[in-house]
Amino acid sequence: MKIIECVPNFSEGKNENTFEAIKSTIEKTNGVKLLNLEPDADYNRVVVTMAGDENGILEGAINACKAAAENIDMTKHKGEHPRLGAIDVVPFVPVKDTTMEDCINISEKFGERISQELNIPVYLYEAAARKSQRKNLSDIRKGEYEGLEEKLKNPEWLPDFGEAKFNPKLGAIVTGARFFLIAYNVNIKSTDANIAKEIAEILRESGRAMRDDQGNIIKVNGKTVREPGKLKNVKGMGVSLEKYNITQVSMNLTNYNITPLHIAFEEVKKEAARLGTEVNGSEIVGLVPLEAILKAGRFYSDHKIKDEKELVDLAIEKLGLSTLNKFIKEEKIIDYMI
Repeated sequence: MKIIECVPNFSEGKNENTFEAIKSTIEKTNGVKLLNLEPDADYNRVVVTMAGDENGILEGAINACKAAAENIDMTKHKGEHPRLGAIDVVPFVPVKDTTMEDCINISEKFGERISQELNIPVYLYEAAARKSQRKNLSDIRKGEYEGLEEKLKNPEWLPDFGEAKFNPKLGAIVTGARFFLIAYNVNIKSTDANIAKEIAEILRESGRAMRDDQGNIIKVNGKTVREPGKLKNVKGMGVSLEKYNITQVSMNLTNYNITPLHIAFEEVKKEAARLGTEVNGSEIVGLVPLEAILKAGRFYSDHKIKDEKELVDLAIEKLGLSTLNKFIKEEKIIDYMI
């Protein structure tokens, strides 16, 4: 059986009624299974993970988004995480006996239907992108919800589905197909968000703007010159986590085979030490593939351990995955849940 994962991110991290509405509608949909629903009050965002066959995953995504749309009002939303709308991003991910092309087709069907049912503009990104400037999610999100009304007036940003008409309550949706993304945050023992931001800029693939000796951004022919980051297939930003009195380097690892968890963690640790602070564990938001955890276990055991359970337990310990909230492997590793 084909297994496709869908990981919609909704702009609500506090309202239990909204979570229950989303969960209930997924559980009533045939051919799809709810794997995880992980809210974050600081980011004011909830990450939902479901998996199913081609028909089940499409219907599950449509139903979950309609439930969210009834309960979220972007005119009242504030949160740390960048977002374009109430249903911020809806990626489809090949997991088993399926291809990226299958997921592109599903995302297009989803985009066409949801744009009509909710009267909302929809953009395609990553492997489904029809324009090069829309491949990267952060490029589509520039200006966020607050700048969306003006953005929709620009012919360059006509939506792939739906009208170029601002929906104040819901904003816009980004959907597409991508490789398995790991949402990974490393905790910094400092309340100074500038430290976390600097580390993120140094490490993320897109890097940061190059500056001259006076601190001015260097431009050539009107374009900012960028200093590339150290880690490939990594997106990152620095954020405050007031609940725990810390900051975080919040990263998306878009290909864990190229930049694995343990490399991201160790590089953040090095940069934190250079800036006079240290890390205190990390967390995975949503689910993670078993192989990504095993890679970390092999690294920290110097490839001397072969037993799967021992490798998983070692990775959890060395990455400090239970520092903020207990990492329950049966509920966080996707292979153990499907």
